[in-house]
Formats: sequence, C-alpha cells, structure tokens
Amino acid sequence: METTADRGRAVRQKLLDTAAELIAERGWAAVSTRMLADRAGVAAGVVHYHFGSVPALLRQAALAAIGGMLDQIAPALQAAGGPDELVALMAGALDGYDGTDPTSLLFAETYLAAARDAELRDALGEQVRRFRRSLADRFAAQRVADPEATAAVLAAAIDGVMLHRPLAPGLTAADVTPVLRRLVAPHSERARKDR
Repeated sequence: METTADRGRAVRQKLLDTAAELIAERGWAAVSTRMLADRAGVAAGVVHYHFGSVPALLRQAALAAIGGMLDQIAPALQAAGGPDELVALMAGALDGYDGTDPTSLLFAETYLAAARDAELRDALGEQVRRFRRSLADRFAAQRVADPEATAAVLAAAIDGVMLHRPLAPGLTAADVTPVLRRLVAPHSERARKDR
C-alpha cells in the first residue's frame, strides 16, 4: 500500500526528472515554477513545498544527473587494466553524446549556471573533485607520474571535448583518444622502466 511519504517521494522525483528535462530543453534561466508544475502535472505550490525555490530544484536536478553520469563511469575506470585503457574508456564515453542531446545540454547549462551560482559552483566543484580524486588514485596505482595533475587535465579535456561537440560533431573518441593517451603514456612507460 502506497503511503503519503511514498507519494511525496514520487512527486519529488517527478519534479527532479522534469527539471532536468526542462534545463536541457529550455535552458537554465528559462525554467519557471509554472513550467515545472505544468510539465510535472502538479500545482505550482507543490514545487515550492518540496524544494523551496526553482533554483534549489534546478541545482538538485542537475547535480543528481551529473553525479549519476560520474557514478556510471566509475566502475569501468576502476576496472581499467592500465592508463591507456582508462583514457580510451573516458574518451569512448563521449561518443554517446553529440553535443545537442539532452545530457550534453544539461551538462553545458549546469557548467554555465555554476559560473553565476555560488551554491551550485561549490556542489558541482565537489563532485568534480571527488571524480578527479578517484581518477588520480587510479593513475597512482598504475604508476602514472603526477597523478593529480594528470587527472585534472584529463578530466578538463574530456569536459572540453563534450562542450565542443555541438561545434565539432566529427570530434569522436577515435580523434581524441590518441591525443589524450599522450598525457599518460610517456609517464607510465617511464614508471614501468623505474620498477
């Protein structure tokens, strides 16, 4: 039997899903309470009951979506046999996004909004730092020199490629993987020789 708390959680999740859709479709700044309520099929007051404000809802929706993306790729990165494979996995993940798909648009809108919203910037920054820390730990285990800096540059390069996809749709994993591998290959070969 569904309880009031269950219904509340379902409405809250529906609002989060709707907010993520609308950010991608309309852009961060265009999403309104009325738009969210109409799309989710709830009264406008329900939006503020569950989240307090539209910006709070948008932040939570975007952070959940980006966190979900990072969580999806994390197990594959941990299983990568070496730095070359790890780079290929990260670059290969880009081919699922063309730059104009909802996930790419949500990603771009969130990064742009973070430039103007300190709360979003702090929370998104924390997600990125956790991901880079995990990547750096993996590089350290694989004996890549300067794993923290390498992880930071690789993560930034992947973000940059994703942001460039609408401008350069032909930029695929096949194009970027050899370049990105150069970030880790010379260092890992030197580390192997030092063993």
